Amino acid sequence: MLPELLQGTDTGGFLLIQDSVSYSGRHLLRSFISAALNREDAVHVLGFEVSEEELKDGLKGSSIQRLHFHNAYTDPLGWTDHPAFTVHQFCLEQLTHLIKQTSQHKPATLVIDSLSWILRHRSSPDVCKTLQQLKKGGAVRAIIGLLHTDMHQQGTVGSVCHLATSVITVTPGMKGDEAVAKTTKRSKSGKVTQDEVIFCIKEDLGVIVQSKPSHLGHKQTDPEEQETDPTANLTFNLRLSDTERKAKEKLALPFVFSKEKKTALLHSGPGSGRILYEPDANDDYDQEDPDDDLDV
Repeated sequence: MLPELLQGTDTGGFLLIQDSVSYSGRHLLRSFISAALNREDAVHVLGFEVSEEELKDGLKGSSIQRLHFHNAYTDPLGWTDHPAFTVHQFCLEQLTHLIKQTSQHKPATLVIDSLSWILRHRSSPDVCKTLQQLKKGGAVRAIIGLLHTDMHQQGTVGSVCHLATSVITVTPGMKGDEAVAKTTKRSKSGKVTQDEVIFCIKEDLGVIVQSKPSHLGHKQTDPEEQETDPTANLTFNLRLSDTERKAKEKLALPFVFSKEKKTALLHSGPGSGRILYEPDANDDYDQEDPDDDLDV
């Protein structure tokens, strides 16, 4: 599934890359930028965490001319007189105007590096609202965002993931140059597809998938996570022996009727009593149906 997402066939999608302090997702983010440039897409990067030189490191060729870096790294909060881009400009009107300033006529790919920086200075409802508007707008072909999950509460991460059409969670692999990508993709029909692969990134930012989920190494079980028997150290016995089980099966329960008891109750024998009732003239007996006047 990871190679298909790199091809970028989904239009109007929101791809979210989740990482943590154990493994940075910026390497994979730069691979997606390189793949978009190779498709001759115009790429707009909102850079909050790294400089333009560091982001473009490894990107070569004439395709880099279609990469537009909006510098929010030097002055993200607008403390100077003439900031290039600030976190307060993260709204539909400002981003649409910023993208349409270029000479490209077709929708562009918007890369946000990173959403965590914006969420630290803007409320999550405002950020989610802008992302939803960008998905529906015509100026952006696709959105690719990086999110550091260990910097936010679980509710904030869940809100952003709910908007994403594809979520890639990267974790370190067994070797130094390997990483594990857990991908969850939600189609327009609502079908959810999951995949897990081991991959590595080459010097030219190409992604090599090394193994599929069936070839992943078996994770060693934590001793604390091993299943324990809750009846192991009890002071009483919860199990029956063979003798006790046979005695239980022979026991006649009081609410179970045997054949003999049923016969005695249903068939009256000789000498059994009967109740005879003959109504007299003083009995208040109405032969009409008491519910005759009801419309039922």
